[in-house]
Amino acid sequence: MTMHLAHPALTLGGKRKGKVKFRNADEARKARELAEEWERKQAEWKAMSKPVPKSFKVSKPVPIPRVPVGRESQKIPSLGMWVTGAVNVKQTQQYTGDKIIGIGTMHKSNAVPIFNDQQAKDISTMRRG
Repeated sequence: MTMHLAHPALTLGGKRKGKVKFRNADEARKARELAEEWERKQAEWKAMSKPVPKSFKVSKPVPIPRVPVGRESQKIPSLGMWVTGAVNVKQTQQYTGDKIIGIGTMHKSNAVPIFNDQQAKDISTMRRG
């Protein structure tokens, strides 16, 4: 793995922040008071939280029903003709007339119907002359 592909914000071993500098002594005092109050609150919360007794822990997980009660899906019978009937294969289309003598390519992959020999000559010499 190469480390140069990761964004600098994703690295864990960056530079450490230096000492916090305050504008004046009053702001520094307020920051110290807030930090002390935070430490006291954390100690109170730690004292209030009690470990869960083993008697309350569930030994086996309770199975969750997959379909809520009263929400069963309707049983709709299917029509038998779709399952039992055979599907007909579509016949390929084929030109049976006598007006078109062929299909030519004008440019790139543009197919053009050719009705007579003069059109075939015009299309074949279109790009060259």
